[in-house]
Amino acid sequence: MPIIRIERSVVVHSVWLVLSLFALILLPSSATASSAKSKKPNILIIFTDDVGIDQLDTFGYGGLAATLTGQAQTTAGYAAATPNIDAIADAGIRFRNTWAMPTCSVARSVLYTGRYPFRTNVLAAIGPEDLANSMTSPFEMTLPKVLKEAGYTSGIFGRYHVGLQKNNPYKYRMMRSLGWDYFAGWYDETGDPTTIDTSAGGVGADGQYPLGYVPGSNNDGSDSGACYTKGTVRDCRILSAPYADKNPPGRQCLTSGGIFVPGQASCSGPIAPINFDTINAHYVSPWGIDNGREVTRFPLTAPDSRKFRNVQATDAAIQWIRRQQASSKPWMATLAYPVVHTPMQPPPIDMLPPTSLDANGLDVTQNSLAYYVLANQMIQAMDVDIGRLLVETGLAKRKPDGSIYYQPEATNTLVVYVNDNGSFGSNTRLPFDPQRAKGTVYQTGVWAPLIVAGPMVNQPNRSVEAMINIADVYQLAGEVAGVDVHKAASPRTIDAQSMLPYLKKTNQLSIRKTNFTQIGLNRMINDTIQAPCQFANSCSHVLLSKEVCEDNLGVWFGPDAEGTYPSSPTQSVPNPPEIPEGGFQYCCQVQNWLVSEGQPAATVIPQNAWAIRNDQGYKLVRNSWKDYQPDNPHATQDGCVDVRTEELYQPTSTG
Repeated sequence: MPIIRIERSVVVHSVWLVLSLFALILLPSSATASSAKSKKPNILIIFTDDVGIDQLDTFGYGGLAATLTGQAQTTAGYAAATPNIDAIADAGIRFRNTWAMPTCSVARSVLYTGRYPFRTNVLAAIGPEDLANSMTSPFEMTLPKVLKEAGYTSGIFGRYHVGLQKNNPYKYRMMRSLGWDYFAGWYDETGDPTTIDTSAGGVGADGQYPLGYVPGSNNDGSDSGACYTKGTVRDCRILSAPYADKNPPGRQCLTSGGIFVPGQASCSGPIAPINFDTINAHYVSPWGIDNGREVTRFPLTAPDSRKFRNVQATDAAIQWIRRQQASSKPWMATLAYPVVHTPMQPPPIDMLPPTSLDANGLDVTQNSLAYYVLANQMIQAMDVDIGRLLVETGLAKRKPDGSIYYQPEATNTLVVYVNDNGSFGSNTRLPFDPQRAKGTVYQTGVWAPLIVAGPMVNQPNRSVEAMINIADVYQLAGEVAGVDVHKAASPRTIDAQSMLPYLKKTNQLSIRKTNFTQIGLNRMINDTIQAPCQFANSCSHVLLSKEVCEDNLGVWFGPDAEGTYPSSPTQSVPNPPEIPEGGFQYCCQVQNWLVSEGQPAATVIPQNAWAIRNDQGYKLVRNSWKDYQPDNPHATQDGCVDVRTEELYQPTSTG
């Protein structure tokens, strides 16, 4: 399959709707940006995925996994070691009271536009059936557009997920239409990392290899065989490893971009058909590059598409930053990692400490501890890449013991580390509540880590407790670049507020008087909504597709639903009923069917939710959804009733 190139784009006009709910209660900031007094600093934004504040020891959390008890009370249940993220925090400021948004697309759009979701109509994680009306509009004054006015060049690497090519008029040029000069990342159909290839490239049956590769013989795999690769001089080699080795040949082969045929003793040809055209979660991905002139989409057979995602995105960012460092123009780079977004896969073994647990036999559908072990290892690997990024771009140095020596005052670069939402429920750490995690507007769902370091930070290694919104990163970038973002984006309302005073003054009082977060339903083809995804204790409309639902250990009840309920071994029951053909439209209908089949009903997660709090600590949460309440006199025949609730809190640190 040849590389696909798309020639220079032409301007495409479309109607972009703007939603104005809550406009009366949320006032724009009138703060102005600081003017630059010296050479404009470069800006590096490290944007992570599903790493809530509860995951990081540097914020004082990272405690035991919330669902683990008894024999699982081991070090595997605790958060990953992140020495490089810690080094950034020690050299900068920890913003300990930051609200992001409940899901990824919403948070990314807010950071890139400085505007709340009801203004942009990006209300949920963008799925393949969403209309362009619910994607970040090219008519927004995005962060790269703002910085371009100050002479900046911008690049974004890895995950974008503020649009999807199926219904976007700019297709694969989306990021260029939003102002970025360069993009290197993945063109997934759902925007999320795609499902694991459990056939390991066609060498096994579907479902045979839950981690996407052939494990060692101690885990029903093989300790020797042939590794086939494409696009390299040496397209086959025989691999072997000792019994019970942490890095069996199947894992070695996948890490190198190949497909492992177990038990084959020579390279005379594979003994069974192998498939290089199947996506495999974090290891085989639809990689593409938009250099501002043309789009290059690499086939899955190309070496560029067959790298571990974190490594792939970090390599691309390093190469681009090095080119910009040879230029006199300031630059902004956004490195958007896919970690620790599902599905869970072990990272390359050389990115883990020798003492790491053996993850080769783990299956998250069989063992709750497996999720935490794999998530920890993926976070550790991401931390390794963050250190490599800083060292290989000259922003830090490597000590003899392998740790990094980061002195931001010796650089001219603002470094921002931020996450898109709270942790996913299956990976939540105590004392946080896994039932109020990602996808909800409660504290566990939106409390995100934010670290800022750079030469403009006075008295580093301190914490700021003032309210911050992820939108404020938009204004911070403008402030250090000498741009008044409110003026630059006029007449649009910008919800971002100033952060620079916190960097300059250790006694800065809280600037924000209110904070806000939101999740809802995007506009979809034919006015449909995301189909139900049923978990053991809840049902949600947040998941984007059957594959994404199942990757998150859910059971899909959309139009293409099939099989029995529950289909996951972690939810096994005797004589499971067949899922009705065509599925259901709403989660409440799923609960009604479950009850009719003798199964318990689960909690229905709200479809629309808002939260607003003031600087006195009071928080108002509003939820609305179709709930399952068969005894309610207003319920329909299937037990569904429209519900809206309002809850007033004086939140605790984990409320």
